[in-house]
Amino acid sequence: MEAAARSWRRSSSSHSLFQFFIFSLAILLLMLNVPTVSASETTNKASRKTYKSFIKKACNSATYPSDCYKSLSKYASAIKTDPEKLYRVSLFVTIKAARKTSFSISTLWRLKGLSRTERAIVRDCATTISYAIDEMKQSLTVMANIQGADHKSELIENIRTWVAAALTDEGTCTDEFDGQKVSYEVNKNIKKTVLNLSKLTSNCLALLNTLSNRS
Repeated sequence: MEAAARSWRRSSSSHSLFQFFIFSLAILLLMLNVPTVSASETTNKASRKTYKSFIKKACNSATYPSDCYKSLSKYASAIKTDPEKLYRVSLFVTIKAARKTSFSISTLWRLKGLSRTERAIVRDCATTISYAIDEMKQSLTVMANIQGADHKSELIENIRTWVAAALTDEGTCTDEFDGQKVSYEVNKNIKKTVLNLSKLTSNCLALLNTLSNRS
């Protein structure tokens, strides 16, 4: 009987040690697999949140707030909370979209079966969007000289003039469609893309207030 008891105790003790080993191993594996968050990572995350909040607040004054935030938030780390950087990026994004629009229009020349009206629209829109790109580039050139300038308000007005001219040229293109019968391809590659570009340009014009308030 005593031998049986001793045998049971040894068995029970071995089982407990085995359970303790398994439990300790599980804890160790859990510790190894749980990613540690460093202080710098926490700080960076908080900074990105601050940057995006700054962009969102600025975009609330834009003509199309959601389009504004969508186009700029991906550049939050570059913009930080600097209004001038915000506007430079806004111009850059708009010029990039204008070039894409110009390319989209140029591809239509290869389409067969375009009517005389459609070819006129393609030609005129190619011209006006080219003008818009040049005007946006002019505004970017002025923007490059704005930091530390004594006549900042004057430069801002120059930028406003260039951006407004670009928006007018984009509108001239979309006006070509009024009362005209055009194919789906022409409508898709010109009117829709130019309307999207116009939203970005309009937002650029509205975001100038972030610079005006700082000048």
